[in-house]
Amino acid sequence: MQWMVRPDSSLIRFGLTTLMAAVLHAAGVQTGPVYGASDVSAGHLQRAKVFLAAGDYKRAIEACQREIDVHPSAESYVYLTYVYHALDGYLDHLAKTDRWVAVEHLFLNLATGRPEDLVDPPDVLARIAKEIIQSAVQRQSDISAAMATRLDKTVTERLWKQQTAWRAARPDDWWFGVPDGWGW
Repeated sequence: MQWMVRPDSSLIRFGLTTLMAAVLHAAGVQTGPVYGASDVSAGHLQRAKVFLAAGDYKRAIEACQREIDVHPSAESYVYLTYVYHALDGYLDHLAKTDRWVAVEHLFLNLATGRPEDLVDPPDVLARIAKEIIQSAVQRQSDISAAMATRLDKTVTERLWKQQTAWRAARPDDWWFGVPDGWGW
């Protein structure tokens, strides 16, 4: 039995760490390096940007809310407020162009998203849905805008100037994206 070598504790830790990383990777959990909160933020806000481009306002709002949970800042509250405004702008566009079926689809996007909704979808008249959504969006955007201003009025004003210019430059589709200067 003299020929058996007893592994030292660092070798055991390495083996267990490697095993744990392999199990987490197989489960779909990212095990790469963790950087600062800004990298996490960029991920949430990048997803929000993609969801906006797709017209998936529910997930865009959720991504912004996750960003606020992880990295609360004037910028993150302004981004959320902007998403609410984009939703409101898109809804106005649909109503003005008499696209009420699209309003119903937007309502379903916001109200559903679970498999059971396929067998029991909420039915609502499109014009009523428009009023319900706009009323709630306006309240929520006022709240998040006030929070952004409380955190940093200067940053908030700068970002609102950028989004105002963005809206002016893209009057027919600004609600599907964010200002070019918003790289986060």
